[in-house]
Amino acid sequence: MQPGRRTVCGVLTEALSTVLREPVSLTVAGRTDAGVHAAGQVAHADLPAELDAQWLVRRLARLLPPDVRVRAVTPVPAAFDARFSALRRHYRYRVATAPHGAEPLRARDTLSWPHPLDLAAVVAASDRLLGEHDFAAFCKRREGATTVRALQQLSWASADDGVVEAAVSADAFCHSMVRSLVGALLDVGRGRRAVAWPAELLTRRERASDVPVAPAHGLTLVAVDYPPAAELAARAHATRRLRVPGGS
Repeated sequence: MQPGRRTVCGVLTEALSTVLREPVSLTVAGRTDAGVHAAGQVAHADLPAELDAQWLVRRLARLLPPDVRVRAVTPVPAAFDARFSALRRHYRYRVATAPHGAEPLRARDTLSWPHPLDLAAVVAASDRLLGEHDFAAFCKRREGATTVRALQQLSWASADDGVVEAAVSADAFCHSMVRSLVGALLDVGRGRRAVAWPAELLTRRERASDVPVAPAHGLTLVAVDYPPAAELAARAHATRRLRVPGGS
C-alpha cells in the first residue's frame, strides 16, 4: 500500500476489510513496480478459521474492480509466510518483434520492439548471468538490503507469432532487477552491446547507469513456489537470516 496511490494491495485490503468488517493486513510474496502485472501473486492474511473460502472468493468477485481478481483462498499452516516462505519467483517478459508491433488484445502486457533482435546473441548473454551473483548493477539499491540473488532461469523462446518471451526465475529479485536484465539483453539483441557485456556488469557494486530498464508493462509475475508444509517455518527462518543485515 502507498498513501495517495491506487495499488493492488490497497484495493484488496480495502475489499477484505469491507467483507469481514474488520481491518485486514496483507503480506505479499513480492512487490512489483508500477505497471507490472501479477497473474500469480500470493498473499496471506490472518482470517477467522471458520470462514468459508469459496464464499469469500465469490464475494470478492462481486466487490473487486475488473482489474483485480482473487482466484483462490486456501487455509495454510501458521508457519506460512507469503514472502519469507517462498522458494522462488517466476516472471515472464513478452516482446513483440513483428513489424506491426504487439497485437491489440495483448498490447497491455507485450512490449512492441521496433528494432532487429538477434535471439541467439540474447540467449548466449543470458546464459552467462545464471547462478548466484551480486546483481547490484541491475538493481535500484535499498538501504540495508542485499543485492545478492540466485538467478535460476533466464531463457528465451518464441511464444506466439512474432513474439518472444523471456522466462526469469530466482529465489528473489531486487528492485527493477528483471526489467534491467531484460533491458540489457535487448541492447545485446539489437547489436548495441557485446554478448559478454551484461555478465561483465556483475563486478560492479552500484547501479549501472548505462543499463536501460525495459518498460514495466511487458513484465508479469506468473508464479511463486513454496516448500511442503513441514518445511515452511525452516524456509522462512533461513530467508530472514539471509536477507536481514546482521541476521544469524
